[in-house]
Amino acid sequence: MPKVTFVEHSGKTHQVEAAPGDNLMQLAVNNNIHSILGDCGGNCACATCHVYIDAPWNAKVPAPESNEKGMIECVLSPEATSRLGCQVIVTADLDGLVVRLPASQI
Repeated sequence: MPKVTFVEHSGKTHQVEAAPGDNLMQLAVNNNIHSILGDCGGNCACATCHVYIDAPWNAKVPAPESNEKGMIECVLSPEATSRLGCQVIVTADLDGLVVRLPASQI
């Protein structure tokens, strides 16, 4: 099973196992990573699952679609590697993925 490491803004890390097909938002919620809220339940409608994909991994994650890009414009502190966790699906190729979490989801 692929492993994903979530790095909180404070530096605290959480390494979790994912099943291929899981999305990052649900993976974080299921593993009690409180920096991810996922208020809309993964419908790409709230941006409370905003994450930063570490640069080496950014090229391996499919590019965001237009609706996700629009939601990312609404987040606090967007960066070039900003994504919505609900839109990033874990695959075997993402084993070792490192995801950084913003200071705030509000």
